[in-house]
Amino acid sequence: MTSLSSRIVRRSAMAVAAVAVSALALSACASGGSTPAESSSGDAAEGFGTLAVQLSWIKNEEFAGDFFAMENGYYTDAGFDEVTLTPGPSTGAAELISGTADVAFSDAVSIGSVVAAEGAPLKIIGSVYQKNPFTILSLADGGNITTPEDLKGKKIGVQDSNTALFKALLAANGIDESELEIVPVQYDPAPLTNGEVDGFMAYLTNESITVAAAGFEVANLPFADNGLPFVAETITTTDDMIANDREKLKAYLVAEIKGWTDAVNDPEEGARLAYEIYGADLDLNPENSIAGSIAQSEELVVSADTEEFGLFWITPELQEATIASLAGAGITLTPADLFDLSLLEEVYAENPDLIAYAG
Repeated sequence: MTSLSSRIVRRSAMAVAAVAVSALALSACASGGSTPAESSSGDAAEGFGTLAVQLSWIKNEEFAGDFFAMENGYYTDAGFDEVTLTPGPSTGAAELISGTADVAFSDAVSIGSVVAAEGAPLKIIGSVYQKNPFTILSLADGGNITTPEDLKGKKIGVQDSNTALFKALLAANGIDESELEIVPVQYDPAPLTNGEVDGFMAYLTNESITVAAAGFEVANLPFADNGLPFVAETITTTDDMIANDREKLKAYLVAEIKGWTDAVNDPEEGARLAYEIYGADLDLNPENSIAGSIAQSEELVVSADTEEFGLFWITPELQEATIASLAGAGITLTPADLFDLSLLEEVYAENPDLIAYAG
């Protein structure tokens, strides 16, 4: 069987951590030096100039909220002359540290690794995904892996940069590496569909959908439901930005909340913005994009916590769960080392209607 898609080479949790660490030797993160607006809601904004955003992956449905914010003028309403969305794959750490990005979409493992290893001056200020989408993907008539116990005796395809994270899954479930075989793979799931492996480390909103769309009945073992509930698609920035550009960041968060509310309410339109406009040059599959957009809206972005506290909120309990997940991957941090929810707290205090807007 031929490869399902060469474009499935997406970012992984630890892919560019080494690059980010080396970037610490570069100049300190540059301050945006913005002129504050009168309020973070964007009303009577005096102007924040430009904002550089590093995306974690290509411009597909994964960033539907950003596309809505662009299309519906939320960035402009918030006081920005321009918001640039630079596609990945990237964890954003290197760009933030070098000062080429003001904000980056990433994940707790990637950011936590550089914070723990080198004291990188980075903080997660919110999270689009309340659950991470990592999964062990298998075929229902093959490995049919739906519980951690099902991993035993199986061949599991794991990308090199995801090995530590997979081992954390094993540790979280009391499984020894000797009880299965780890097979090095890349990001294309062909080894799974070809029968070379029984399971394949993947994304619920990516490979799981593309393999199913190719006619296979799939089974999943989601990390978030099996001992590793860390947050992903995190909104990350620098300590410098938090200290010196608070109003600018708050204005950005307001625009993002509005954009992601639209994405949750109309995931099919969010997918269309990806495959027809922002990712038009990527030859995205419309059906797969729609399926991915619906799945992330229903399963990852919205939760009981976001309905109560607002989109992007990371409760103390979820912060602690994330820290525990990182510990399983050998990353030792405290919540204060990794998270700063003060900006989001101020945004919702100053704009209480946004919680209802997001609900």
